[in-house]
Order: sequence, then structure tokens, then C-alpha cells
Amino acid sequence: MTHSSPRRALLATAAVLALGALHAPAALAQAAGAYPAKAITFVVPFAAGSATDQLARALGQSITNDTKQPVVIDNKAGASGMIAASAVAKSAADGYSVLITTNTTHAANEHLYKKLSYDPVKDFAPVTGLGKGGQVLVVNASAPYKNVGELLAFAKKNPGKLSFGSGSSSSRMAGEMLKQLAAVDILHVPYKSNPLAITDLLGGQIDLMITDTSTGVPQVKAGKLRALGYSTQKRSTQLPDVPTIDEAGVKGYDMGYWFAAYVPAGTPAPVVARLNELLTAATKSPAAKSFFENAGSEAWTTTPDELAKFQAAETQKWGKVIKAAGIEAE
Repeated sequence: MTHSSPRRALLATAAVLALGALHAPAALAQAAGAYPAKAITFVVPFAAGSATDQLARALGQSITNDTKQPVVIDNKAGASGMIAASAVAKSAADGYSVLITTNTTHAANEHLYKKLSYDPVKDFAPVTGLGKGGQVLVVNASAPYKNVGELLAFAKKNPGKLSFGSGSSSSRMAGEMLKQLAAVDILHVPYKSNPLAITDLLGGQIDLMITDTSTGVPQVKAGKLRALGYSTQKRSTQLPDVPTIDEAGVKGYDMGYWFAAYVPAGTPAPVVARLNELLTAATKSPAAKSFFENAGSEAWTTTPDELAKFQAAETQKWGKVIKAAGIEAE
């Protein structure tokens, strides 16, 4: 009896563990089925009014309509998105803290900073791509430059006299690529977000910037800024009369941006799948369609694996651009 009792106890424990293992997938599925059971927070690395913020709000509205759960937008601007990315990386891996971000945090930053407060691969689970777009080169409406050629001619005659602002890595790299390909010296002035840089451009504190269209185009249409060129190889549908920077004479110029969603590493796969489903549907919502149309960008969704592979390729591409531009990691 003394030998059989422990054996029976071990067998009973093993049976309980086996039963638990059998029920684990069902428990995960049930958890995903109940998701979301409370408010979801979309953490945005840029200020209110930025393109990423506008997209996050449009997507959040759709998810609230679909799930009847609120989506809270938490803007954590600054440090090129590191504040927001770090906050999400350290959050509970339960699908309730979602980083709505861009290539800034997940492709460019590791080449721009010697020390990151997060790992763009190890600390996150990819959910889906959200959208892609281009940028517009703008100057104050009172500036003497009527086209890219005139702007660059002035820059070549006056090295270091012009300044460009940027509030995201996409905006900065667009300016750095212009300097590199056109062989001009233009001073870079960093901002926490593109809308803040636009404010100084309107006020005359800086001379130009290459910004996301959702931030720049409204000011162009209001007559406060002048659009000189578009950053991708294809013209903007919003500004069809504005040539691409490549067309304007800076051959080979091509610099766009992308949006994507990530959650903390370790988030259960069924929850990631459900969030992917909700966000993919949200990109087709009226609010999101309106955003993409107004921003001159387009919806772009992926599986988590596709986003991981795309991110790896983009990280390599941005590294080459940054190195070619001669930018030292800070």
C-alpha cells in the first residue's frame, strides 16, 4: 500500500495535466472568441493630427462599431516613436495595447539610434500592415521658389542657408535623400511630429519640408503652402498637377512610408488573429476609406508573417539609405 499510493497520486496528477493540455487550445480559442471584452488602447507614436493619429482614430471607430467596445487613442509623441514603442513592448501581452505605427519605429530607428529602448523584432508580434503612402515637398506660399529646380538652384548657391523640418523618420529620410541625390547642403531641424514642423514652416522658421500628404495637402489647398514635388515615382491623386521629385529632375528619387499594427511579443496567436481580422475589416470602413482618400494613400493589409518579412526587407532598405546619406547613429 505504501508503494501503490504515491503511484496512484502520480497517475492522477498526470491525468489532470493531460486533461489540462487537451483543454488549453480550447481555452485560448475561447479567450480569442471573447476578445475584445474591454476597451482596447491604440498607442500612437506621434501627436494628435498626424497621419498615424488620423488613421488610428478611423480604425478605432470601425472596431468600436463592430465589437461595441471602446478604442482609446493614446498619443505618446517624441523620441522618434521610442516612447510609444517602449510603452507597448512593456504592456501586458493580451491584445489590449496595440501600437499603430510606421516605418519610423520598426525599420528606421535601429539605424538612427545607437541604443533603442525596445527591440523592433523581439519585443513585438506583428498583426497586419495598414496602409502605404507618399509625401509632398512643400514651401511657404510666399517663398520665391515655384518649382523643385528653383529651390535646388538657390540651395546650391547658398550652402547651409536653407533648412528643412521633419517630425518622423520618413520625413527626415525624404529630406536627407533630397540632399544626397541633388548634392545640396540643407540644414535639418527635428520636430516631435510633422504638424509641429508645418506650424513653423507656416511661421517662416524653416524653409521647406517633405511631409505626409494628410498633413501637408490641406495647407496647400488652403493656399498657405506651395507643393513643389511628390516623393514617390507615381504622382499623387490629390495633387495630379504636381510632378514627382524624380520628374522634376532629381533622378532616382523615391521615398514613401507605411503604417502597421503590432502587439507585445507573447500575445496569444488566436488574439493576434482576431485583431488582424478586425483591423483588416476596419481598413475597408467608410472612415478609413475617407482617410486614405484624403491622405492620398492606400489601404495595405497583410498576414502577421507577411508583415514580419516585409519589415525585415524594409529594415535592410532603410539601413542602406541612412548609410548612403552619411547619417551617424545618435
